[in-house]
Amino acid sequence: MSGMRDRMNRLRGESSEKDKNVEAVMSEVEETKLLDNEEAEEWLSPVWGTFGVKLHRNDEGSFLMRKIVNPIDFRHGLHALEELNVAAPGLTALHPSSEASAEQILFLDLETTGLGVGAGNVPFMIGIAYMSKEHFVIEQTLIRHPAEERAMLVYLAEKLQRFTYLATYNGKTFDWPLVQNRFIMNGLNRKIWEPLQLDFLHPARSIWRNTLVSCRLSHVEEERLGIHREDDVPGSLAPQLYFQYLATGDPAPLEGVFLHNETDMLSLACLAIRFGHLLNGNIENFIPLPTEPEEMVRTGLWLERMGKKELSSKLFNLAMSADQAQPSTLIMLAARDKKAGNWDRAVLLWQKAIILSASHYTQATNEASIELAMYYEHKLKDYESAIGHASRAFEQAMNHSMLARRDSKKRAELEALRNRIQRLRRKQEKQIQ
Repeated sequence: MSGMRDRMNRLRGESSEKDKNVEAVMSEVEETKLLDNEEAEEWLSPVWGTFGVKLHRNDEGSFLMRKIVNPIDFRHGLHALEELNVAAPGLTALHPSSEASAEQILFLDLETTGLGVGAGNVPFMIGIAYMSKEHFVIEQTLIRHPAEERAMLVYLAEKLQRFTYLATYNGKTFDWPLVQNRFIMNGLNRKIWEPLQLDFLHPARSIWRNTLVSCRLSHVEEERLGIHREDDVPGSLAPQLYFQYLATGDPAPLEGVFLHNETDMLSLACLAIRFGHLLNGNIENFIPLPTEPEEMVRTGLWLERMGKKELSSKLFNLAMSADQAQPSTLIMLAARDKKAGNWDRAVLLWQKAIILSASHYTQATNEASIELAMYYEHKLKDYESAIGHASRAFEQAMNHSMLARRDSKKRAELEALRNRIQRLRRKQEKQIQ
């Protein structure tokens, strides 16, 4: 018991000021638990059993676990979990040095006492999921007090060794660094496992940041994965419900937290399926083509960065011919063509962007005019056309921004356009001479 007290004192000493309340609450619970004899500590309320939670023991102690075994034909929204076997090889594009397979991927999602990865933020629940033969297994571990954390982490550390990839949603920044910190705090090796990261927040933002209101997992799954949660406990309430359990000893409020975490794990698997299908080129066969031009372009740009150029070209062509394409989308595609040296299509896209916004000013219109001015100046040495496009950009910017004189950024943009026009006129005069 003295060793446990020493460890908890060390934890308190290293915690940041903002997390001390968390430590105090959990430490108070620990003191109560440690005063009980071992038999009393191992007693488990029958309420836990109503939602499938059991006591789990290892050499380091005990903690709680809920295990769900889904058949691989289980459907979650638009996808059946068995699709992961087909889709997983596509994820190799994210780490070309290793061939990905479904059974090499460990899905991870934490429920924690707070935000950040500081010493005072404790993952009271660790959710992991993985493919095992003909099943998709979800394991959720939970600590009743801090003395159980080491046993839970040792169990996790042993489990990690079976896998190569770690699939998360913002886990590269949050979940995994927090787990590593808890390893250190509990006397374990921080580098006990070094996974290949599959953080699906990054491709989600690359593809959907302008076409979806939010890239939160709950919003992405509803808008793109066909998943609709009912009576879901928001993740933001999980810490409050956990502290309620610590205060009352009643496990019932935590059932919703377990179900929320379970849905997160299933949604992570569906994201792996979605992005794997995209990278495999299985679009239309397993997932629908994007319908919004901007999503087409952003999907194509992401695929191109992953080395999948054939499908990206198809998406670019669809976006360019779409009637509802916005000028900003065309500008984004034109920037890609400019970088690739495809000047003919870039010019067509800039011209189309200007035509589409002829009746109203947009930043995309201004950008298209400036790009055309640079094209005619540097590529064709056609200074008259270049002056025309630069003058249009200047006039539109002036007419649109009546506050330009009080806005330093706008003022700098206008000054740059004025200087460009003057330089072009000097070049035109020399050309005539």
